[in-house]
Formats: sequence, structure tokens, C-alpha cells
Amino acid sequence: MKEKVLEVLNQNDALSMEEIADFIGATTVTSLQELIKVLNELEKEYIVYHSNKDKYLLMEKSHLKKGILRANRKGFGFVEVEGEEDDIYISRDHMNGAIHGDEVLVELITKKGIDRKEGRILRIVKRELSTLVGEIYFKNKKGYLIPDDKKVKVKIEIDPKDAVGVVDGHKVLVEMGSRITNDRYRGRVLKILGHKNDPGVDILSIVYKYKINPNFSDETIEQLKSIPDSVQEEETVGRHDLRDQVIFTIDGDDTKDIDDAISARRLNNGNYELGVHIADVSYYIKENTPLDKDAMERGTSVYLVDRVIPMIPHQLSNGICSLNPEEDRLTISCVMEINAKGKVEKYDIFPSVIRSRIQMTYKKVNQILEKNEIPAGYEPYVDTLRLMAEISKVLRDMKIKRGYLDFDVDEAKILVDENCHPTEIVLRERGTGENMIEDFMIAANETVATHIYYMQLPFIYRVHEYPKEEKIRSFLTFLGTLGYTYTGNLKDVKPTTIQKLLEFLKEKKEFKILSSLLLRNMQKAVYKPQNLGHYGLASSCYTHFTSPIRRYPDTTVHRLLHTYLFDGDISNRTLQHWEDKLPYIAMNSSAKEKASVDCEREVEDMKMAEYMEGHIGEEFEGMIDSVMNFGMFVQLDNLVEGLIPIASMDDFYHFDEDTLTLTGEKHHLRYTVGDRVLIQVVAASKEEKTIDFKLIKKL
Repeated sequence: MKEKVLEVLNQNDALSMEEIADFIGATTVTSLQELIKVLNELEKEYIVYHSNKDKYLLMEKSHLKKGILRANRKGFGFVEVEGEEDDIYISRDHMNGAIHGDEVLVELITKKGIDRKEGRILRIVKRELSTLVGEIYFKNKKGYLIPDDKKVKVKIEIDPKDAVGVVDGHKVLVEMGSRITNDRYRGRVLKILGHKNDPGVDILSIVYKYKINPNFSDETIEQLKSIPDSVQEEETVGRHDLRDQVIFTIDGDDTKDIDDAISARRLNNGNYELGVHIADVSYYIKENTPLDKDAMERGTSVYLVDRVIPMIPHQLSNGICSLNPEEDRLTISCVMEINAKGKVEKYDIFPSVIRSRIQMTYKKVNQILEKNEIPAGYEPYVDTLRLMAEISKVLRDMKIKRGYLDFDVDEAKILVDENCHPTEIVLRERGTGENMIEDFMIAANETVATHIYYMQLPFIYRVHEYPKEEKIRSFLTFLGTLGYTYTGNLKDVKPTTIQKLLEFLKEKKEFKILSSLLLRNMQKAVYKPQNLGHYGLASSCYTHFTSPIRRYPDTTVHRLLHTYLFDGDISNRTLQHWEDKLPYIAMNSSAKEKASVDCEREVEDMKMAEYMEGHIGEEFEGMIDSVMNFGMFVQLDNLVEGLIPIASMDDFYHFDEDTLTLTGEKHHLRYTVGDRVLIQVVAASKEEKTIDFKLIKKL
């Protein structure tokens, strides 16, 4: 009956219970009782709204919205509603006791002269916040938590018996208990992270904030004892033996979890053969074992400035699963025959055993390919590397032709000392070697995804949907305020359209900022059990197959390859199992990826602020990357970002929301995105993760 009720409400506006009963033919006492029960359930689930006029309508058709509150430390917030572009602004006075992360019911309100959506929170539907990280202090024989997350406006009181061994200044993980008043809760210390001044505790606090567990379960630790340190000869039976082939790895200088190796040769017909050999993690991590459950819960490895929180234990990620040189390793290989136009004409996907010849680094590979300098030990592989660079160019030309988007966004690398104190911030280098490996991995990912897609079997895809046309048009309007007029055709927002826009921007002095802004207008790439294509790669079919040590979807893809291709199991029972399981894996992996990215960014913000604490009073050049009614954010050349508060500027400045500019009333100086400025660092706070600049002059 629930489906019938929803169908009726979807096709009509507000209806009384009697009208709904007529539509669905509920005429008996029993059916009317069931209808009342269904309507009550839908109302409790906030799917249906019951109005004061005793009418029922779908929540999405009402003046109420359900969404997630994203609070600001200043007291206001925004509610994100699934499927809607614009968030709903909630003032401090209309929060109604809701805190950051709550699922809330919002009533839309309108104010004259204000275009943005604004609302008031009517009630808290669900409070997800179960734990908090913060600093503890004791007063009058009672413990109190100062939450690290300043957006969470709650007070936690802790009985000393629930804080054994804790002293003032400890960073702790606290479980929220019963509510005392609207914003006061009881709490219980679950874990002492360390003293706030201990090296590394600052980062650990952020890790726990995002519910990332750095420790593996006791069951997983026990299971590790049964996993060998080396490949046994009997384990190679049934696998293609590639140990006599020239196969090697290329990674960063400090990489220890190596999950991809490559090989290449020119065929007699003039085509290329490219081999991508990926660590067979799923051989060691069987479905539903403790290792698998821990890996799925993590979803991804988390890479922080001073540590890696691995998806699987280091014994595997740096040991038997890592494609270390001169060691036999079990792999899954995707060997492709590629023609001169970059098209994969033939391919084979199979279980294999390899023995990597050498662990190369990007730095040394780039010496060969960019400077023609040959480091010691690389002499036997120079010709192969040059052939690989040739294949990479062919693949990249093909990708660019179909619409591959290269936003060329810089990344910062924060260097720290043994006490985790930042000593230098530099830009990550990206050369020929890095691009080459990216090209090879994309080719393998597409090949594997396409193969399973055409078999019409349950699978997990990496999808990146088309951007909203209005978002792109809004970006072009903003470009116009900078004096740039783009005349390209936007009737069809296909990848080649955005590619041409990026080419247009590349010659502009603000390119780095503008490409980053354009990227923010794109949809987010996620995992789904449906193939929706990958917009950014201009790929019709894509998955993640090449990093099973650090991403759970890749491990799942390997498991599916074993099941479907190598074991030949496509029974109804197996297919139903994966039909049921893959939606959860996709959703959970996407959520864990977001938590990981947010955690990494917050750690970087903190360490950048800590770094700038040592540069107070110094002057730097930078570029304005956003303008607000309260000031301007400036990004330095090393990607450190700080705020120039409008109150600190030398004139009364008017903010123009349409053009995102600040214009001085007396001097008529105008500041907007892309302007180069000279600034002085006046304040920085590691705790608040903020940096304040003072404007010296416009450059």
C-alpha cells in the first residue's frame, strides 16, 4: 500500500485521507486502518507532510525541506538538501538547538530584497553526532570538554569516574551520552589520544574527528598470522608466469605501498603492447574475513603529512601485497595492444605472477625522459622507458581528442621534522613520469570496466556526471566581470566544450585560480553500481582497478574479476549476492573517500597555519582567490591561503556580490579575483586553523 500512496501523492497536490482512500480503493475498515498506519509511518519518516488543514502531501512539494545542517563557527549555518543546487541559509536565531551534522526539518521563509533561500529549523530529525574530540579540563571535581570542532556548539560534562587516567590538557575521544539541556550533554571518555602538546597528537585528533580508526581489530591482527611473508611456488599454479619479463614500478621517493607495475614492447605489426600488473590483494583478503571487514570499513588509505593510515595493515600493504623489487608477487594483469591512434585493439585480463626488476622513482625517470640524464642502475631500462613515453603520448593525444579535462591544479607538499613541525611548504612536482603512469592506469581501468560492462554483470564503476549547465553559465558570467568574454557554444555541456573553455583560460594570468573555480562547479566523482560514464576523463566506461592496496572499490573489482572471469562463476546466486552488496560498497566507499579528503585538507590547513606562525611580520606576494563582504582571501605562491579582513583595509570598501569586487569609497581602488597583491602576515593560529594577512599594495 505504501507504494500506491506515494504514487497518488506524486501525481496530486495536497489530499485528505479520504481522497487518498478513494484513489487507492481503500473501502473496508481493515484497508482504512492500514492506510492510517502507512500515512503515520510516512509522516514519521518525513517523506509525507501532514498540514494543519489535515491534508497530506509529499515533503518535497511542501514548504518544508529535509537536509543536513553544515554549521559555521560564528553560529549560523546552511542546510544541504539532496538533489537541490542551492543550500538553505539558517541564521543564528533560527538554529533551534541544531548542531553541525544534524539531519533537520526546515521551513522556508522569505525576506524582501533577498534572493537566497532562507529558512528556520523546525526540528532535529536525526543527530548523527555520537563522539567528539577535544581538550579536557577539570573544574569543581567535574570534567568538561572543549570540542576541537568549533562548529559544534555543545557543552559536554564528564563524571571523573568516566575519565580515569585523564588530566588537564589531554586530547580525548568522548562518547556523547544523555542530554541535560538543549545544548548540554553528559559524556564518557572512550580514548586518551595524548597530551595536546605531544608531537602528532594534533593530527591524531583530526583523524578521530572524522571517525577514521588508525587501529585494526584484534581479529584482523590474529588473521595476519596466517598470511605468508613470501609467495609459495604452489600459489603460482594456474597463473601466467611473467617473472622472466621486464616489469618494473615507478612511484614517489617515499612510497612503500606499491600496487602497480608496468611493461611495454613494440609488436611486429607496429602496434604497442602495454602491460599493467596490479597487486592481487583479493587473493590474501577473502570476502567477509576480519581483514576484509576492516578494509571495507576504512574504504581507503588516508595520506597525511607525517603518516599513512592504511586501508590494510602494513604487513600486507608494505609486504606481501607490495610489488617490491626482486620479489615474486601475485598480480592481476591487463595486457593491451594499442594502435598508433591510442585505441585498444585487443586485450587480455588474467591472474599472473611477476618479479619487478627495479623500484624506479618519478624523479629519476623524469631525469631520463626530460633531461636525457641516466641515473645509475637505470641503464638497462632506458629504451623501454622511452617507448613507454611514446605510448603515453599516443594515449594522452587520444584522451585529449575525445575531451579529457586537464585542470592543472597545483598541490602543496608540507615537509615536517621529527616532531611533526612544518619546516617547508613546496609545490608537488608533476612531470612526464607522473603523467605516463596516469595514462597507463586510466587505459587499464577503462579496459576492465568496458569488459565487464558488456558482459552485463553486477559491477562497481567510478562515475563523474555532467555538470549543471546553469553552473557553467554562472561561471561565464563571473568571467565577464573580469573583462573576459567567452564565445564558445554551450548548448551541449560535453567534455570538449569545457576543454575549449580551459584552453581559453590557459593564457590568462588568473588561470590557476579560474581553473580551480571551474573545477568546483563540476559534479563530484563517486562510486556507483551503474555505469554513468566519467565526464572529466571523457570516458564512457570507467572503474578503479589499479590501487587495491589503498582503495576498497579496487579490491572489490579484483574480487569480481576472480569470480566472473577466472573462476567462471556467474550463477544466479552469485549475481544476486553482488546485486545486493555493491550498492552499499559504492555508497560507503564514496562516503569514506569524502571523509578522507576532508581529513587530509583539515590537517593541511592546520599545518599551514602552524608554519605561518613562524613567519609573522614577513611579506609575501599572492593572488586574490575569493572576495567576500567581510574581506579577501589571498593564495600565496606556495598555496598557503589567508584572509585580509575588510576592517583592516585603508578605506571604506563596498562589496559587489555580482562582480565579486571590493571598491574603495575614497581612493576608488578596486580588488577582485585574480589580482596580484603584496601582503604581510599579521596573525596565524594552528588551533583555529586560520591565517590573517594585511594588504600592503596591489601589484
